Amino acid sequence: MKKLSSLVAAVSLALIGQASADQVTASDKAIKLAKDTILIDTHIDVPYRIHNKWADVTKATSDGDFDYPRAVQGGLNAPFMSIYIPANLEFEGKGKSYQLANQLIDSMEAIVQRAPDKFAIADSTADIIEQFKQGKMSIAMGMENGSPIEGDIKNLKHFYERGVRYITLAHSQSNHISDSSYDIRRKWKGLSPFGKELVKEMNNIGMLVDVSHISDDAFYQVMEISKVPVIASHSSLRKYTPGFERNMNDDMLLALKKNGGVIQINFGSSFVTAKAGSWYDQLKSAKAEKKKDGTKLSKDFDAAYRAKNPFPFASLEQVLDHIDHVVELIGIDYVGIGSDYDGVGDSLPTGLKDVSSYPNLVQGLMDRGYSDKDIKKILSGNMLRVWQQAEAYAKAH
Repeated sequence: MKKLSSLVAAVSLALIGQASADQVTASDKAIKLAKDTILIDTHIDVPYRIHNKWADVTKATSDGDFDYPRAVQGGLNAPFMSIYIPANLEFEGKGKSYQLANQLIDSMEAIVQRAPDKFAIADSTADIIEQFKQGKMSIAMGMENGSPIEGDIKNLKHFYERGVRYITLAHSQSNHISDSSYDIRRKWKGLSPFGKELVKEMNNIGMLVDVSHISDDAFYQVMEISKVPVIASHSSLRKYTPGFERNMNDDMLLALKKNGGVIQINFGSSFVTAKAGSWYDQLKSAKAEKKKDGTKLSKDFDAAYRAKNPFPFASLEQVLDHIDHVVELIGIDYVGIGSDYDGVGDSLPTGLKDVSSYPNLVQGLMDRGYSDKDIKKILSGNMLRVWQQAEAYAKAH
């Protein structure tokens, strides 16, 4: 009994020590730097979140990772809101993806109409800069999954006119544009013939090409075709998640540097550590075993599994490791932030739980010796450079 008591005490002390280690306190300097800098996060899933369960994010909300007060607290002033289209819609009939995309864009315009003193739509880098000076939060938009294009270049132009400034070519399934990194069916062996033409036209009109989610073959084909830098709007590194094709490997990073593009680091724990990814694999296997036995899964199966098998959250330090590796391999000019807030559920790292947390990231970068100039590049400078190059190319074409 005495041994058991000693063991419990030791475990308790270890947990307390770990909790202390995970706590991050941003300095006044870090908070000021975050708030005084244009801060672009290229992937926040507010549109689909409020489509499923409406909330007024112009005010404080009781759930989710984003709302205006928390964004102001964290210094976020230029979020790219994700016009996320589930992969299955493309295969459920023409028009469904297009319809949802327009509805989600409508919901972002509604936020601006409801709180014009707080928000403004950003169609250009000039808008981002001017609205920052005005103290307004810019809402830029990126489309996660190109399925709403529906094989028609006119739809590309339609969504550009509606304010979309990047398109993730595919999502969790291969579509009419590109193979997906998640889909074992590689119908196109990269990009489809239409996809190759689409990339060229995206360049011509100033729509950024987003290489997150697409297969490796598709990525390298984009590198060959695109005349302007591309973005990986919410990806991290395969170095720390071996075998996870959704993340980028070192050869891809080197190709990205040659292209002049930028990788925006995803905060989701399964993108940051192999351990978190393995946890999801084990959950999937547990579900498959239950179904094999003919057992109907209860609504709270995931919660019960998590209670028995605590989720291995990544840490802020591990997110910083991804940034460090990009900088060490290809330089400071090719990395930024694409958190995936409101898109990865309860899997966010300790110290980066919602949009109020960016000063913690800034503090971590400061602690690792990054200069203010370099931190500003990570927060927005690199992304603004890529976007401005896309704008300049389109203007010339």
